[in-house]
Amino acid sequence: MTVLATVEDHRNTGPAALSIARLTVTRFRCYESVRLTPDARPVVLAGSNGAGKTNLLEAVSLLTPGRGLRRAGLAEMDRRGDVGGWGVAATLATPDGAVEIGTGREPDGERRVVKINGEPARGQVALADFVSALWLTPDMDRLFREGASARRRFLDRLVYGFDPAHAGRVTAYEQAMRERSRLLSENNSDDAWLSALEETMAARGVAIAAARLDMVLRLTRALAEATGPFPGVALSVDGMVERWLESGPALAAEDRLKVELRTARRHDAQNGVTSVGPHRSDLVARHLAKDMPAALCSTGEQKAMLIAIVLAEARLQAAERGTGPLLLLDEVAAHLDEERRRALFDVICGLPGQTWMTGTDAALFAPLGDRAQHFSVNDAMITEVN
Repeated sequence: MTVLATVEDHRNTGPAALSIARLTVTRFRCYESVRLTPDARPVVLAGSNGAGKTNLLEAVSLLTPGRGLRRAGLAEMDRRGDVGGWGVAATLATPDGAVEIGTGREPDGERRVVKINGEPARGQVALADFVSALWLTPDMDRLFREGASARRRFLDRLVYGFDPAHAGRVTAYEQAMRERSRLLSENNSDDAWLSALEETMAARGVAIAAARLDMVLRLTRALAEATGPFPGVALSVDGMVERWLESGPALAAEDRLKVELRTARRHDAQNGVTSVGPHRSDLVARHLAKDMPAALCSTGEQKAMLIAIVLAEARLQAAERGTGPLLLLDEVAAHLDEERRRALFDVICGLPGQTWMTGTDAALFAPLGDRAQHFSVNDAMITEVN
């Protein structure tokens, strides 16, 4: 096993109320076995492309519910050439004390196993009681220019930070939608069965839409109040169910969605789609100073808007929960000018949640000095840089 550099004094230059005190990664991607024992400061991982930086961020992202920052299948995360399963374990430092979390794929297993303080958990959703995480990756630089599905996932992850039950609602909605689609594709006209599925979709779907609307309203307020070099951003949700909620009560929206789903059965059967519901909604962002849709802004402006949204979410979580999320920022500094880099570093050092950052150029992180822990990553080997 490769033991990574250990910081013994556990200094904390900011109010990080949630941090990883120990991280162990086993048979995961390029790592055979590594252990890192950071303190609460931001963590910087610098190294060349392919060295293993993003793999480590992905491992951290799996301490929360979901498929992680790459949305990979369980077997895809096995160490190269190894079929023995993988594991990620962490000791979390929280305001309520240390919490031990473990997750992974057992050998020949097809489901993800989760343990909390050594005891098996009923599912991934249990992780949300202890930790939340937000991430930005280079793939997300195209978020405002590509299809709506990635923007919905991004928005739903913002909601999870305040309402872990949102994940269960999304899962229940999608399962009912898939089952309805299967029945329609088989020309199954069992009205009672289809009606039951559509009732589930209506109840969960309206709750999903309401949570998204509430999230974008609070985020837009926080973004409008932000100062500094990151742009103000106005957010909204464009969708049929959301429009119903903005003009009427939730129960009326549920009844209307049930009617729409029932009416659309023949159309959906013929086209192999579900034509109405919050799975067709979209997150819309607008650059306030330019009064311009995000999709028309430059790549640099879009990156700055995404960072502004994530920082606003972190501030909201800090204000409402007392702790911030873990922030995982993959290659985030490379496309920022010096003013925005310094502003980003200043903000994350004051957030009550640990930030993990990667980059190919260690010099970009020099302004952090000893406010952060700096590590060099080289061919899946990690060493501390003093």
